[in-house]
Amino acid sequence: MDYSNMRTASAEPLASAMIETFRAIGYSLETAVADIIDNSISAGAKNIWVDRIWDGGRSVITIKDDGRGMNDEEIRHALRPGYQNPNDERDIRDLGRFGLGLKTASFSQCRKVSVLSKRKDNSPEYWSWDLDYVAETNKWNLIHWIPDGYENAIDDLKSGTIVIWTDLDRVVSPDTITGDEFSHEKFSGDLDKVKRHLEMTFHRFIEDGDFRLWWCGNPVKPWDPFCTSETCTQPLPDDHIQGGITVKGYVLPHQKSFSTEQAFKAAEGIQGWSAQQGFYVYRGKRLLLAGNWLKLFKKEEPYKLVRIRIDIPNTQDKNWKIDIKKSQAYPPAKCREQLFSYAQRVRVTGLEVYKHRGRVIRERSGTDWQPLWLERRKDNQWFFEINRDNELVKSLKEMARNNPDKAFNLLLKLIEESIPVSSIYAKESSSEEPMKEPFGGIERDNLVPIAKAIYQNYVTGGMSANSAKELLLSQEPFNMYEDIIDAL
Repeated sequence: MDYSNMRTASAEPLASAMIETFRAIGYSLETAVADIIDNSISAGAKNIWVDRIWDGGRSVITIKDDGRGMNDEEIRHALRPGYQNPNDERDIRDLGRFGLGLKTASFSQCRKVSVLSKRKDNSPEYWSWDLDYVAETNKWNLIHWIPDGYENAIDDLKSGTIVIWTDLDRVVSPDTITGDEFSHEKFSGDLDKVKRHLEMTFHRFIEDGDFRLWWCGNPVKPWDPFCTSETCTQPLPDDHIQGGITVKGYVLPHQKSFSTEQAFKAAEGIQGWSAQQGFYVYRGKRLLLAGNWLKLFKKEEPYKLVRIRIDIPNTQDKNWKIDIKKSQAYPPAKCREQLFSYAQRVRVTGLEVYKHRGRVIRERSGTDWQPLWLERRKDNQWFFEINRDNELVKSLKEMARNNPDKAFNLLLKLIEESIPVSSIYAKESSSEEPMKEPFGGIERDNLVPIAKAIYQNYVTGGMSANSAKELLLSQEPFNMYEDIIDAL
């Protein structure tokens, strides 16, 4: 189109309205802090310090790093919304995309965000966004201001940056007093969630020694969702799909196979065992999405031990629809079939570990393994029944000749302790065929001799005929066959 002769009009957004829109993007406190840390990683930091200072409505959160730092112009550039085109080609290690992370993450949690930074051999410089000032002036203007006490916050570094959040109105109410214990506990609890989120989100960087992450002066330990240090974890072969994407599945051990109870508890993760199953999407070793089946499967108890790592390059951001918060990802259609196929194979292994509770069934020389319960199928329905040929059952049957009470009680105990609950649950979740209802489909003629034998036993024991019939009619399946009972 030829724009040279067209009338134009300014449509510059109102600063105060636009910034309030930025605040509503939907960051949680943990995703907001993680987004700031992304900038520290991109700046080549070897140490990143996260600190929280409780002071009621004047509480502060800071993220400091020893990266390359910025000069005055670069700080202003970094604080300008939309300074980076998301379609521009970037360094493979660059964790940003939209050029909004520092601003939107900060605005989502506080009304004042200050950046103090310095290049090597340069003096520190600083600038701040103050949303109250923006609301008052309705202009896109930074202010040359730093909170009291932070002027020398990076003097101990040769180069680096500190991001300071004050007026944390989305974290703690502005009128909260320092002595408010309830608010203090909530503040601490919210920040503890942040710490656990960082342990997971950046675990591969920490494990590889790319940088050290510090929380209130203490080193952050990485949380590995795949439990690769556990000897009973089953890693599956890698797979490669379109776009330079690598997929690797892991089946975690059953609880009984973990090295320690503490290791099992740690592996549970932030959301719990069932919720942590699924795909873990990484971009440049940075976790974007944790425990999500990407709408390919439902989360089900039998697959809680299955976790699958997906590594995508940042060149795939657009195809995978990576959002501003870096907390959502949607695989393109051409990848979904390959992911589904690979995940199916991993899920089969995970289901077996779940069903057998981590046990490995070994065949002994000359002796076949004898299950106590057999899976059967009839009339497109499945069910489990006792294996009458099992040697234990045969032995109890023989014992019943001389000591029927003991044999009967042992049989009941054997059934109680060995009901295949995990297998039934797994079958119920994964099979399209229905489970047979109790006594469902039983032949009528087969019920008559059973009813007669129990009826005669009741009567022989001194019960009247009517009482015996009433007792039978109060029990399954005889309650459904009144005519058979009446005819006894």
